[in-house]
Amino acid sequence: MRQKVPVGLSHDEQPLFANLEFIDGTRGAHVNISGISGVATKTTYATFLLQSLFTSGALGTEAVNTKALVFNVKGEDLLFLDRENIELDPEEAARYKLLGLEPQAFRSVSFFAPPKIDSPAAVPDVASRATGVRSFFWTLAEFCQQGLLPFLFADAEDDRQQYTMVVHNVTARLQKEATPLPDGAVMIEGNEVRTFRDLVDFVSGKVDDDMEREYWAGRAIGPGSAGAFVRRLAGAVRHVDRLIRGDVANPEKHRIELQSQVNVVDLHNLNDRAKRFVVGVTVRRAFEEKERAGRARPLLFLVLDELNKYAPRDGSSPIKEILLDVAERGRSLGVILIGAQQTASEVERRIIANSAIRVVGRLDSAEAGRDEYRFLPAPQRQRSTIIKPGTMIVNQPELPVPLVVEFPFPAWATRASEAAPSGESVDDPFQGIPSS
Repeated sequence: MRQKVPVGLSHDEQPLFANLEFIDGTRGAHVNISGISGVATKTTYATFLLQSLFTSGALGTEAVNTKALVFNVKGEDLLFLDRENIELDPEEAARYKLLGLEPQAFRSVSFFAPPKIDSPAAVPDVASRATGVRSFFWTLAEFCQQGLLPFLFADAEDDRQQYTMVVHNVTARLQKEATPLPDGAVMIEGNEVRTFRDLVDFVSGKVDDDMEREYWAGRAIGPGSAGAFVRRLAGAVRHVDRLIRGDVANPEKHRIELQSQVNVVDLHNLNDRAKRFVVGVTVRRAFEEKERAGRARPLLFLVLDELNKYAPRDGSSPIKEILLDVAERGRSLGVILIGAQQTASEVERRIIANSAIRVVGRLDSAEAGRDEYRFLPAPQRQRSTIIKPGTMIVNQPELPVPLVVEFPFPAWATRASEAAPSGESVDDPFQGIPSS
């Protein structure tokens, strides 16, 4: 093993390693983590693995340019990665030293959160952190020009409906007819559109109109399919109108940009449909940028929990197709997925199969018996149903038997009460609102 990544400690406190070549794409790529929510500490282990990759020296000089895009799907646990954990005791700090790591918070982190509902200045919708968080949204011009409408129909159920063709036809019409205006609004057929609700009303009117339907929805689209599309689109307004807009000055300040080593996108205040939209659009953009760059280095790590929601075993959706692309082609492009879920049996098989490193925390006994865990010997399958938080089973191709590892308590805060004070100034909540 020429390039070793610390993955935890043995029962007798000896460091254990994974071969970087099975993570970085040299001989394999991707990490998949399974385990019961709240007990298996999947997210905590994923962030520990990131810290190990970035600070162990395994990446060498490439580490400084390597980035991670992390989606925070539950609570605000990942909004304090840059703050030292005041509850880290000396004994746990010493365990980092045994692994050759420094017990420290992440040094380069950017945080992004959706705007608060009905916020004219698009103030970030976070409760526990007042500073260092930037709000994000997409302008109506970006939504139309980049063809983002299908990501609002990204539930696997949508693929089985008759309105799928309507979605693609309307997407093409918006790309053709929408003209950008300042601050991200659009002009369509002489109508100025500044809010997502206005856009939905405009599109619904065109699709419902017997004279306009063929041009906007497509040939042979009847009122039934058109009506189903309109109802589904209208149902998205209350969930995504704060994410798609043309009513905020300087919208370029509200984009998700991978400026830091670790970039956290907070989704926990969004409903599932809005989460799918953000994940799909953001991952697609990151993947396309790597394709355009045409080289695998520097690496980009994508960290995403609840994979079963974004790439379920059954059905298809735009998000699932992108995640499949990452799983199957990401190795050659330097896009590495660190994915997690409660039950691997509910995730698209090819995503699981393409993960060279498999990690298992506490499992439900029924799940532990599924074929997805054939790599575990029978005693370890049984053990996986009773292991405690902070313990994981790590499987990698070179070793005949998976490793049982323990990882130290987080050196970075996982909630506001653990966060050491920072010297950041408080953000101005009225920034962006014109003075009278």
